[in-house]
Amino acid sequence: MREDGKLDYLELPGGVLPRTKAFYGEAFGWTFVDYGPSYAAFEQGLDGGFDADATAATPQPLPVLYAHDLEAMQARVEAAGGVIVRAIYAFPGSRRFHFRDPAGSELAVWSEG
Repeated sequence: MREDGKLDYLELPGGVLPRTKAFYGEAFGWTFVDYGPSYAAFEQGLDGGFDADATAATPQPLPVLYAHDLEAMQARVEAAGGVIVRAIYAFPGSRRFHFRDPAGSELAVWSEG
């Protein structure tokens, strides 16, 4: 069961995606679900994905938290001093926003639907 504010997903830079997938498949036996030519998801203890989109906003690992109520969580992040760096936006089947914490780390929060 997904819980508010818990780590739920890890997005990693994909580089040359076929090469990245081949490495993780050969080294660790990972399998992938492709979502277009520049994104491959994995389920390896913690769900995640490789993003090979050259225009991706985050060129480093991106921890992703979950929220049942995305707008309420964004308000909580802002009230606690987080800086919204990408407002709520939709992606296939879901929505999310990105923020920076006081140390400068970028994270995202997602919600279904």
